[in-house]
Amino acid sequence: MARLLEGRIAIVTGAGRGIGRAHALELARHGAKVVVNDFGVSLAGEGTGESPASQVVDEIVSAGGQAVANAADVADFAQAEAMVRQAVETYGGLDILVNNAGFVRDRMLVNTSEEEWDAVIRVHLKGHFATLRHAGAYWRAESKAGRQREARVINTSSGAGLQGSIGQGTYSAAKAGIAGLTLVAAAEMVRYGVTVNAIAPVAKTRMTEGAFDTSAMALPEDNSPVVAWLASEEARDVTGRVIEIDGPRITVENGWAHGPSADAGARWEAAEVGPALRKLLGEAPEAEPVYGV
Repeated sequence: MARLLEGRIAIVTGAGRGIGRAHALELARHGAKVVVNDFGVSLAGEGTGESPASQVVDEIVSAGGQAVANAADVADFAQAEAMVRQAVETYGGLDILVNNAGFVRDRMLVNTSEEEWDAVIRVHLKGHFATLRHAGAYWRAESKAGRQREARVINTSSGAGLQGSIGQGTYSAAKAGIAGLTLVAAAEMVRYGVTVNAIAPVAKTRMTEGAFDTSAMALPEDNSPVVAWLASEEARDVTGRVIEIDGPRITVENGWAHGPSADAGARWEAAEVGPALRKLLGEAPEAEPVYGV
């Protein structure tokens, strides 16, 4: 089997367990040198004192690969910068960033506390921003110095962020934000040789168990071959995309797009809006149902 990532250098966040662990193992199997990041938290984002990243590093090294552990809090701006620096100083550069870290606190919207909202948004959305910002700055500097890299970013959105999910308003908002961030980053960073895509993974993990009806075939490792290909040099023409993975099925997601429209030619009168908008709604496709409805 061809090794798609021979000699490439990767960071995978939240890689101590579940989908992130599967990504780290798959990238290493294809020849990547991997910085395995995991802060070591419970499902609710609380510190556990465990070191799952080191365990994954041991697996990779035992299989003949190269990896180092990192315990950074991805949403801490300085720690995210230090993680990028660790990859550069340890292996001589950075080619791949897989943003996967996150946790969930399931609550109906009216039961969600401010602390729960802030915690979920911080780790998912700020955690993607912080790592992407510092990796992007590195790639921009490399490009300006005449050393442009074939860089790849794979973010992690969710069906909850694309279609919504009952009882997961905070998580859905964070994952929708990640999809939007992916589109902007792809447009801004193409000049530096960077592609930015996202996956919407489906898998039975400790985070999703009980929250989603997943396919019996949907396992954490099913998502990782797609990540490995997106991280490869072969994928240089694919950017700004969100791909859902559910067991053996992969789907290119179509996000918000301009649908039917009407132009009044002047400022709308409120009484005119209803008939016009109802006509447009009748011409538009039905909205995707929210998970759990």
